[in-house]
Amino acid sequence: MDTDSPEELLSEIRERRLGVWGVLQIAAGTGVAVYAMWAGILMPGFRKVPLRLQVPYLPASRAQVRNVMTLLHGRSGNVADLGSGDGRIVLEAYKKGFSPAVGYELNPWLVRLANFHAWRAGHYGKVSYLREDLWKVDLSRCKNVTVFLAPSVLTLLQDKLLAELPDDALVVAGRFPFPDWTPSQVEGEGVDRAWGYNMQTLRQHHKQEVQKEPSQP
Repeated sequence: MDTDSPEELLSEIRERRLGVWGVLQIAAGTGVAVYAMWAGILMPGFRKVPLRLQVPYLPASRAQVRNVMTLLHGRSGNVADLGSGDGRIVLEAYKKGFSPAVGYELNPWLVRLANFHAWRAGHYGKVSYLREDLWKVDLSRCKNVTVFLAPSVLTLLQDKLLAELPDDALVVAGRFPFPDWTPSQVEGEGVDRAWGYNMQTLRQHHKQEVQKEPSQP
């Protein structure tokens, strides 16, 4: 599911017979122009976000999506994508049987773009894209979590995931691994690599490390 060009998207819209709902979707803002208007449209959505937490929009490649799904293979239940961008990870997870499939994204234009992709795939309303700050999302019931975030964000996110996720949860990181965690499984090579982290294993390792630390006098 590589990024479509603006020309390809517009061509498809012209060729498809759009009902009233389809017209309303596009009128509400499909995000087609997002691809060509990053500086004027997407960046304003980050103006209130601290610089170190800003993650430029970079769509996942087909290989990256495939590697994430490989690490999730054999699992079930819900999936949450933190910083879901254009929504392709959520959409693919839903196709693989994960439900509910939810993406959390702070930028409103990317939320619109994600909904457009869901509509185009015929799954609008079956997946959810919520404009929420990932730091405020309650993850205590999440069984599967995916993230495509910058290392600076992953470093801070580690504590939240350790504190909130259940033991049977699996976290899958794409593009960058968590700096302080040891993955239980790795899939792919180079920029397409994905890392899987078992929360129970991570907690056991974290507990052992804490026990090793010398006590303060």
